[in-house]
Amino acid sequence: MISEKQRVAGISVFAAIFLTGIKLVVGILTGSLGLLSESLHSGLDLVAAVITFFSVRISDSPPDKEHNFGHGKIENFSAFLETILLFITCIWIINEALHRLITGDTNIEVTTWSYVVVIISIIVDFTRSRALSKVAKKYNSQALEADALHFSTDIWSSLVVLLGLICANFGFFFADSVAALIVAFIVIVISYRLGKRSIEVLLDYAPREKLIKVEGVLNAMPEIETFHSLKVRTAGADTFVRVIVTLNPQLRMDKAHEICDKVEREICKVIERCDVFVHVEPLNQKNQPLIK
Repeated sequence: MISEKQRVAGISVFAAIFLTGIKLVVGILTGSLGLLSESLHSGLDLVAAVITFFSVRISDSPPDKEHNFGHGKIENFSAFLETILLFITCIWIINEALHRLITGDTNIEVTTWSYVVVIISIIVDFTRSRALSKVAKKYNSQALEADALHFSTDIWSSLVVLLGLICANFGFFFADSVAALIVAFIVIVISYRLGKRSIEVLLDYAPREKLIKVEGVLNAMPEIETFHSLKVRTAGADTFVRVIVTLNPQLRMDKAHEICDKVEREICKVIERCDVFVHVEPLNQKNQPLIK
């Protein structure tokens, strides 16, 4: 059975195919660098959408002997690949735009189809971005979030291209190349943010907001004397928490076990899809409060 994540990722692939095709055809017919840069952008978005589709399928696979912590990081890796593709797009757009501005070869043919393509693109990008964002938030999927980011970026870049076409219609043909440069700038900014987040997860960067949530749970439990060696990392939609808690040495083993179970339940209430491991130590002179 196809999951909701796979379904929304699959629809995005077809949307990217459609947008890439119409932008490329009209861009070639009109000679618009803005539309050609947008078609290349959408083409790499298509590659990214395909990567996202397969990464979502793999990431939902259960842990196995070779991947004890599951396959969640494939989503983060796919997001990193998307970042590289976006930077490649920017290099081509900037190079071509600067060449046209320097040589003065900026004339383009603006037709009704130019406007139709851009407006259709904005509508499709808007609907796909909302759908992807909704499912990404629901399942905490960075791959779908990255895909949503691609489509939302396309909205702004398409608006810039639309402005360039309007200016070119009044004889300001250089505006098309300027619009392409603005598209490249937008893509660079978004790519940097996306790439930074992907690399952080791949390097097991501790997510601060989740650390704060876990510390809040531990501090709120009177049964825990102290806690230390708290470690939090994420992989795709999954979060892994490791912590050492110190308890009253007079507690029976079954009672200590109940407290550990309670810690796991409380943390899982504030962080979805969370795997918690709690190690218990008896409180003594060496176990002084480090955080609490």
